[in-house]
Amino acid sequence: MTRPDGQVDFEAFLLLIGKLNYSWTNTESLLIHLIAGLCRIDKDPAVVIFLTLNTTRARIDLVNRLSKLETTPTAQRDAILGVTGRMQKLSALRNRYNHCIYAFDAEGGNPRTVLMRIADRKETLRMGQVNELNDAAAGDVEDAISELQKINLDIWGLIRKFDYPV
Repeated sequence: MTRPDGQVDFEAFLLLIGKLNYSWTNTESLLIHLIAGLCRIDKDPAVVIFLTLNTTRARIDLVNRLSKLETTPTAQRDAILGVTGRMQKLSALRNRYNHCIYAFDAEGGNPRTVLMRIADRKETLRMGQVNELNDAAAGDVEDAISELQKINLDIWGLIRKFDYPV
């Protein structure tokens, strides 16, 4: 990810973020099948439910809560909570690159992300958390993409195993 001059290849980094977003969206859409299976409904109503919830967190919360109903067999609940938990762990990294601005150093240093979020503390506010774009950051994104691919395959495995609507 670093060019010969020691600088981050920003365009390559943006392509990596695009791949992360594609992998995330593709995997998140599989929650539709989990919703359908857990609600014992066809896929079309599950699509409506999925699209009505406009955040990843709400969608994952719904799937988690449905899996915790008494009517859900323990094996299904545990398997579903396992994959959604893995997704939740990756959401912080995804949010870092999707809810930020990119800042550039006037003196030619590597670009940085500035998180566009306010963190309320007891007596203070924290804003604008800064993270460097470097090889380590690129490696974290590549690792997240790889993990999303594994989660995607695992969700498809659950859809088949539990005979959820496709």
